[in-house]
Amino acid sequence: MDIPGHAGGLQRPPDGRRGVPVPEGFPAARSQDGHSRSGPSRGARRGRLRLRLELAAVLVATAVLYLWNLGASDWANAFYSAAAQAGSQDWTAWFFGSSDAANSITVDKPPASLWIMGLSVRFFGLSSWSVLVPEALMGVATAWLLYLAVRRAAGPAAADSLLAHRAGLLAAVVLAITPVAALMFRFNNPDALLVLLMTAAGYATLRSIQDGKVRWLVLAGVLLGFGFLTKQLQVLLVLPGFAVAYFVAAPEGIGRRLLRLAAAGAAMVAAAGWWLLAVELTPANLRPYIGGSQNNSIIELTLGYNGLGRLSGDETGSVGGGNGWGVPGPLRMFSSEFGGQIAWLLPSVLILAAGLLWVGRRAPRTDGVRASVIMWGSWVLVTGLVFSFMAGIIHPYYAVALAPGIAGLAGLGGVLLWQHRRQPAAALLLAAAVAAAASMGFALLGTTSAYGPWLRWFVLAAGLAGAAGVLFGRYLSFRVMQRTTAVLAVAASLAGPLAFSLSTAAAVHSGAIVSAGPATSAGGFRPGGPAAAGQGNPLRNGANPNGPGGTGANPNGPGGTASGTGANINGPGGTSRQAGGMGGLLGATSPSAQLVTALRSDASRYTWAAAVVGSNNAAGYQLATQLPVMPVGGFNGTDPSPSLGGFQDLVAQGKIHYFIAGGTMRSTSGSDAASQIAQWVAATFPAQSIGGTTVYALVS
Repeated sequence: MDIPGHAGGLQRPPDGRRGVPVPEGFPAARSQDGHSRSGPSRGARRGRLRLRLELAAVLVATAVLYLWNLGASDWANAFYSAAAQAGSQDWTAWFFGSSDAANSITVDKPPASLWIMGLSVRFFGLSSWSVLVPEALMGVATAWLLYLAVRRAAGPAAADSLLAHRAGLLAAVVLAITPVAALMFRFNNPDALLVLLMTAAGYATLRSIQDGKVRWLVLAGVLLGFGFLTKQLQVLLVLPGFAVAYFVAAPEGIGRRLLRLAAAGAAMVAAAGWWLLAVELTPANLRPYIGGSQNNSIIELTLGYNGLGRLSGDETGSVGGGNGWGVPGPLRMFSSEFGGQIAWLLPSVLILAAGLLWVGRRAPRTDGVRASVIMWGSWVLVTGLVFSFMAGIIHPYYAVALAPGIAGLAGLGGVLLWQHRRQPAAALLLAAAVAAAASMGFALLGTTSAYGPWLRWFVLAAGLAGAAGVLFGRYLSFRVMQRTTAVLAVAASLAGPLAFSLSTAAAVHSGAIVSAGPATSAGGFRPGGPAAAGQGNPLRNGANPNGPGGTGANPNGPGGTASGTGANINGPGGTSRQAGGMGGLLGATSPSAQLVTALRSDASRYTWAAAVVGSNNAAGYQLATQLPVMPVGGFNGTDPSPSLGGFQDLVAQGKIHYFIAGGTMRSTSGSDAASQIAQWVAATFPAQSIGGTTVYALVS
């Protein structure tokens, strides 16, 4: 099997053979007889078919994990499902990412992920499968691209296509069973597409480094630009590592490297800027209001609510911030909210990265392994540190952005350091990585009683045995001992995340805040021991019933505020699709059959079948009726869309049939237009109950 990116000349290996290619770069590993391994291995000579079947098996298993029981989550995040439904009915809503087909307001993110879901719903009809299957397929594609990227880097270093293949497979497996990846590739938030685009950009960057072709680097820029159209500034967290890796390792001179990086940057700006320009140049009366902004501006949304505000906590219209989203600090990724999502191999891959840099310290500047370590390692460090210290809105599922970097380092470092395990430094660092993975698994499994104590003790024992086998492997000449060591090391490292991922696939996830794995103790994980006993994590499979550091909303009337906690904000008779959720803020309502019938009655006479405060409230009614429902105030009910005067004009024109009582929790900032509208409706129109829900008919 050819080794992608192979570079090097012909040298005489120690056994005296001539004409065998020996790659430059990462030092050639030695086989058990002490000779350099060059050329195809015995496993590789058995044919490409075996390798392809192994890759196919991993990808099929990933697809099964991500597709199994997928429909049980219903609409998952109804906020985005409703926008996909709107985009399937109206091309303007599809282009701008509107919450409803009548284009009152957009979601609070750019629309790239909605473009895919909207087309799927348009072609296959509205169902949970048409919304969620594209997300699962993105997960399979991400695993495949990661396999290609890691195999490409490992090939020249290992001088063995079979080992390069195994490195890629290990990376794909680690990604697939990372619990937060198993969650988000079964969910319809923008994160799935974001991770796919970033991984594809990483692969293209490595191709450009090894092939010396600028088109791959430009493609990486385009992919990152579309990543911006998926989740805005978050995509920039991987940019430093990509740029540094190319600048350090690309084969061209410094001047040409800088020019090519500039070209890639221009491609990124063009790929993102065309849509931003279209939004800014479209008159406000010809497009929906930009959700999440206070001034109907996509630039404000980019730099404020979804930008610098996430770092500082100063987000106008947000319902949290500061300690409301957890205490920032260096151990946040190991906390009870984040640890089980992503932390299983986090210390280990940093050790593996250090090992790769040490073993390849004498490699030339263009070494592909070093470039990969820079790219994946910077990905993990920059993203992890930003997530750890940001004071604004942050959810546990954000950690999925770390998964490709962790998996890439795990596959590359695990296989290459194993190949060099006869070197004392490589053996020591690999053993430390295995022991760290076992210790993390032991601690994180201790935060839940879902599996019983046997699993965590198995992980610890197998991991320590595997680490000892690696450390003293040079004294173990029996192949069966070598294989046993490898099996123990891999099993101990992956058993915990696999268990959490299986629990994730077996659970129902809906609402705006979801979390992977089984219920864990609220005390959280601290290095050195398991978490203190406590109640289940309130974020597991749903939202904190009191909101992130906040209080519940007033159930006593539309638009009011309340100081009590845990209030029902759906109005009389309204039910949350997600138990324990904050109703219309974090989980969609599930309307009664009587109310659905009423909303559909004479619907063709109205632009909006109803209006209700909050996007998730609106999403529940919209998905039940497949009719436009206006989300007054946007996601949090704090956007000035529409104003009181604008809403009164729409009512006077007969464009809105009903106003449904209930609203989301009020913020300390942002517009109070939604509250004004709700109070005006209650004072102007008589209330009536339909199926237990209070509504107002906005017709004379």
